[in-house]
Amino acid sequence: MSDENNIQIYSPPNNVSENSYFPDMETYQELYNKSITDSDTFWSDQAIKNIDWIKPFSQVCDSNLTTGKISWFDGGQLNVTSQCIDRHLKDRASKIAILWEGDEPGDVKEITYQELHDEVCRMANVLRKYGIGKGDRVALYMPMIPAAAYAMLACARIG
Repeated sequence: MSDENNIQIYSPPNNVSENSYFPDMETYQELYNKSITDSDTFWSDQAIKNIDWIKPFSQVCDSNLTTGKISWFDGGQLNVTSQCIDRHLKDRASKIAILWEGDEPGDVKEITYQELHDEVCRMANVLRKYGIGKGDRVALYMPMIPAAAYAMLACARIG
């Protein structure tokens, strides 16, 4: 397909389109137009549909082009571990969340969402036992091993 500017548009194969968020160009174009003409409603719909909020937001965007200040999703509260782990447990607990590969060939570990959840909770409980709480700063100095991801996510889980 081409348009008046002689730009070629190539559609993806049907099996790709059927499994995408946009099964056809009409759906994509409709969402795109909404994002342009009514961006607050568009982003509100996307945020409500795709993100698990601990506390819902009161306003999508508050911007002042004169001062350059902008804030998104005012009043909303999230936790990255809820987004990365918890919301996937119901449907994907046995699916791979992290595929870790070490430096040596064959040194591979497949970590499911359930295993990731269990390890992050275990690490968060250890940190709490040692007095780490919400708002504390924690420095991690670890090699790139699965435990580094557990520790980082455990810190986020605590807050």
